[in-house]
Amino acid sequence: MGIQRLVEPTAPEPEQAGTFEEAQVELTLRPQTFDDYIGQDRMKRNLRLAIDAAKKRGEPIDHVLLYGPPGLGKTTMAGVIANEMGTGLRVTSGPAIERAGDLASILTNLQDGDVLFIDEIHRLSRAVEEVLYSAMEDFKLDIVIGKGPAARSVRLDLPKFTVIGATTRTGSLAAPLRDRFGHLFHLEFYKIHDIERIIQRSAKILNTKIADEAANALATRSRQTPRIANRLLKRVRDYADVNGDGIIDKTITNNALKLLEIDDLGLDPADRRMLRAMWDNYKDHPVGLNTIAAITGDEASTIEDFYEPYLLQIGFIERTPRGRIVTPRAVEHLRQHQDH
Repeated sequence: MGIQRLVEPTAPEPEQAGTFEEAQVELTLRPQTFDDYIGQDRMKRNLRLAIDAAKKRGEPIDHVLLYGPPGLGKTTMAGVIANEMGTGLRVTSGPAIERAGDLASILTNLQDGDVLFIDEIHRLSRAVEEVLYSAMEDFKLDIVIGKGPAARSVRLDLPKFTVIGATTRTGSLAAPLRDRFGHLFHLEFYKIHDIERIIQRSAKILNTKIADEAANALATRSRQTPRIANRLLKRVRDYADVNGDGIIDKTITNNALKLLEIDDLGLDPADRRMLRAMWDNYKDHPVGLNTIAAITGDEASTIEDFYEPYLLQIGFIERTPRGRIVTPRAVEHLRQHQDH
């Protein structure tokens, strides 16, 4: 059923699973408290208040919905909330809960005050959502025993728990489900100085020395996203270990990022290839998402969830009712970074 109980709160997983050792390293980089969690200050202020009030009343915190682009710390924050509340954390995902019975099994195994984190909550099936409604609102579980004329409905009491949902597509959530969350927070792209602090913290945990200018160079190319910052830091650390003395300076950083073909704004070859395909085929005319997917060979969901948010953020594409348009700023950037 895709459920696990975490001993420690954790941060977002990388885009692709690596080795066991890499996963263990990832665990060590994950903040466990609000003090360790860098950035998203408005969300932290509101959550601190909610948690303090809930603990004073001896109740679980209201259900929390976290939404925003991938890699900004939704899974991390779920772990931090559970740790600050002093409760257990159960982790699952929308696609892993295939049937209502799967959800019933998860819910009946929760303890008082537990946090249930559901990643990609927008991908829950309608049947599972119907079970979740009463569970979130009344802490009751309605199950049907038997079949046919002998079938009867039984209502079970559940422990008081908190659902934390994470989604990159809040618009895909059913309105009745969205309305059952007491707290809704949009995770925003990080400021460069916050990304620098994250890189310096991660480097310290990894026992790697990094110069301030190197941390700044990495931060400016991390797409304002902590997950990408940590991933690039580990790749630059590899380069420094092989081609230097293990100390990350600006020269090592620039050489490593050049090898990875990450440009000064954090765009990789896939980003530039997509922008160039849009410009070469359609110039400044709008182009539909499915058409972009067809000419690049990527899934439409990958473009919409991974590439597009940052490109919109830096003003390289615009959304219109008729499709996406490449901006003059993006065209100028492509001219300066011709891929060979």
